[in-house]
Amino acid sequence: MTTQMFEGRGHAAVYQKYRFAPGKELQQTILGYLQEKKAIPAELVVDVGCGSGQGTRFLAEHFKKVVGTDISEAQIQEARDTLSMPNVSYLVCPAEELPFQDASVDVLASFTAAHWFDIEKFMREAQRVVRPGGCVAISTYTVDMSLRYRDCSKKLTKIFRECWDQILKYSHNRLKFVLENYKEIFEALPFPDKKRITDIYDEIPMTVEGVVGYLESASPYQMFMKNDPEAAKSLLQETEKRMLETMGVSSRETPVEFWVRHVCVLGCK
Repeated sequence: MTTQMFEGRGHAAVYQKYRFAPGKELQQTILGYLQEKKAIPAELVVDVGCGSGQGTRFLAEHFKKVVGTDISEAQIQEARDTLSMPNVSYLVCPAEELPFQDASVDVLASFTAAHWFDIEKFMREAQRVVRPGGCVAISTYTVDMSLRYRDCSKKLTKIFRECWDQILKYSHNRLKFVLENYKEIFEALPFPDKKRITDIYDEIPMTVEGVVGYLESASPYQMFMKNDPEAAKSLLQETEKRMLETMGVSSRETPVEFWVRHVCVLGCK
């Protein structure tokens, strides 16, 4: 069964506010593959583990009908409360028990969620629901992140990574799939035509507040909060203070370039 880590309304609200949609390079990688495999146009696209809907809304711009699914009621409520296109709907269900008929899904997608699934059971569901000739697109952003701002990019990235290293001490063991660049997920995909791309780099427009908010939204930070709330809050406050001082600014709304590396597993049935 899917590992449930994002159940609380407070966590879901932070997730909605600070998690970012798939970047342009990742979008182009996925859409290019689907065009190559002639999976476009597609009637039904399902975003599994959709969280608060950032990836679902991207898919809705390109496909006729998009359904976002997640095991977390709080995350689905956040997704439903956010303005979406009329071709989007959301369902609460496990990734391993999708309420779709056999061979009915044209594209099965998942953004930064598959490492929480029971991989073996999820892949059986993918085999069941994806139609012949249909595709999967499973991606995650990695811990390979950096910040760029004028002439202090290296110092800023160092501050960010020092904070991230502290937070990662509270990682769930399922984050090993991310640290291994989804290699195991790629190997488990039962489709004969598949590939894994590990070097997709995207610039995500951010502010200092957004970067700190992203750290707050991460599951290891939420675990840190449960274990030692004062230390967790202090870490983010100190990190934000150091970032602003390094940049020579006072506003949390100061824009900064946030660069992430994505890994994407693509397959055609």
